[in-house]
Amino acid sequence: MPSEAITGRLAAVFERAPGLAAALRHAGQDKPRSIVAKARRALEGMTETEQIAVLDAHPRIGADPASLSLHSRREQGDATDAATLRELAALNDAYEEKFGFRFVVFVAGRSKQEIVPVLRGRLANTRETELKAGLDEFLAISLDRLERPR
Repeated sequence: MPSEAITGRLAAVFERAPGLAAALRHAGQDKPRSIVAKARRALEGMTETEQIAVLDAHPRIGADPASLSLHSRREQGDATDAATLRELAALNDAYEEKFGFRFVVFVAGRSKQEIVPVLRGRLANTRETELKAGLDEFLAISLDRLERPR
């Protein structure tokens, strides 16, 4: 029986997101955009519960660096001031309480301070809009990770 786990490079890229293993099992040698297209199709075929599990596999912005994957640690950057970390924690809590899933954003070199207004702004969205936005951000992160030199 084939393994249902994403392994190797793709496991790190997709933060071991559940439900993507079958779709990406043989995609390791594909071009980055092809891999992400396969992941998008797989996500579109998932139930909302399964999509949320994918988002929840991604770490929180501002999480303890010791709990982050190498990719996430690099993307989220070094520690920031305690006030910003407290604000991010409170906003993450509010987001998760309102929407029922984790806030996912493609940091793209922005500081944690620059992410605060993004998170605050996304709290005004509908749940449906946020689920789509979170999945789009997840895929943007994945593409960036695949396209970066190892």
